[in-house]
Amino acid sequence: MGRQYAVIGTGAIGGFYGACLQKAGLDVHFLLRRDYDYVKEHGLAISSTFGDFTLPQVNAYNQVENMPPCDVVLIALKTTQNHLLPHLLPPLLKPGTVVITLQNGLGVEPEIATIVGETAQVLGGLCFVCSNKIGLGQIHHLDYGQIQLGAYGNNHQPQGITPTMRQIAADFEQANIPIQLAENLLLARWKKLVWNIPYNGLSVVLDATTDAMMKDSYGYQLSEQLMREVIAGAAGYGLEIKESFIQKMLDYTMKMKPYRTSMKIDYDCHRPLEVEAMFGNPMRAAQAVGVAVPQITMLYQQLKFLDARNIAIGN
Repeated sequence: MGRQYAVIGTGAIGGFYGACLQKAGLDVHFLLRRDYDYVKEHGLAISSTFGDFTLPQVNAYNQVENMPPCDVVLIALKTTQNHLLPHLLPPLLKPGTVVITLQNGLGVEPEIATIVGETAQVLGGLCFVCSNKIGLGQIHHLDYGQIQLGAYGNNHQPQGITPTMRQIAADFEQANIPIQLAENLLLARWKKLVWNIPYNGLSVVLDATTDAMMKDSYGYQLSEQLMREVIAGAAGYGLEIKESFIQKMLDYTMKMKPYRTSMKIDYDCHRPLEVEAMFGNPMRAAQAVGVAVPQITMLYQQLKFLDARNIAIGN
């Protein structure tokens, strides 16, 4: 019998990957809030570059206490909701459970490891995907889809590729989800920030989609300068990200379909932004080892101002 999966946060990320796993025949259990009644009755609809499909029936829950303990728990909440995890995680755990955080930013795994203790193994999942939730139980997958998976260790040392990672990767491959196993989770996190910091941050500050930023010389230069600061921050921890990776990320974004980032969508909907996990934590981490990151610092301060004002307007 295959592994049983729980999805905490059935939105653009959790809904997409969870639906793909169920379509491949795996036993998946979804925790929902606003969408619960709709999904319970109608299921999930995915429009995707991998092929459209509908799951008319899914295991939907609005109370975590009603869910079974699972072999693998996918955390797909925004990091602004992580204060809920001490309540949400324990009912889903059993000895040997693997908890995978499909979240952006830096410093999320230590927080989760503290909650689960010795009961569960913590993995970090980095999603390279353009996916939006477009309505109740409806997810639009626009581009890409790869997950990078790495093991978290308390000492932040590279944990290598574990047998558990290979087993879970096999499930995702069965679901036609591209997956890459990372030897060093911390390095993978900093590499992901090379994209996330410029494009998520600037999309809000400049009120722009990715294609608009890349077509404009100033937007392009700003993106490149922010990437260089991220690489400098990583180097402060002995993590080498090659110079060529900057051009790779710029080219990757240039070819990407026009995309409104997840942070821009949250801003437009007057939802709290993931400023601390995605900007504050890397900024403080760089400063802690004596690496100056003035552009990231200014972007962080701008986002804190805009976030506070935006939430006040939304309320």
